[in-house]
Amino acid sequence: MARRFHYKRRKQESFDTDIMHVLNLTPMMDILTVLVVFLLVTAVFLSITVMELSIPTSGAGVAAGKRNIVIEVIIRKTGLQISNGSSVQAAIPIKDGNYDIELLSKMLVRLKEQHPDKQDATVLMEPAIEYDHLIQVMDAVRVADVRSEEGREVGKMTLFPNISIGDAP
Repeated sequence: MARRFHYKRRKQESFDTDIMHVLNLTPMMDILTVLVVFLLVTAVFLSITVMELSIPTSGAGVAAGKRNIVIEVIIRKTGLQISNGSSVQAAIPIKDGNYDIELLSKMLVRLKEQHPDKQDATVLMEPAIEYDHLIQVMDAVRVADVRSEEGREVGKMTLFPNISIGDAP
């Protein structure tokens, strides 16, 4: 009889224990804390830049009395070309396997000096040209690094911020 009483007493004590002794959430919280820190450290934060582009239309009219100046930069497998819409004005061959972006930038600065009111240009690209080359050329068409007269300071000069893109003829 003593054993039965002892058994009942043990069973009653187990019900009286605190629920937190039965459910130990500390290891679970430790794992979740480490997981959150790991995910925050390894997360890649992307910056997305949106650039407005316009597509040239065939019905774009010319203002009366003004000569419409067309500036086209054509990206070809053999190099870069600057055109006025009807004929090639300058050709820049590939140098050391890369496009000569610096020379393109200098030529576009000269064009901007000749036509300071011109804000738009067209970038045309042949098929199978890498996307990175298109972006480099578009950056060179939009903005150029210009040195001051002393040659020490480098500033940014906005060239042709309104860029249209298309396929090369």
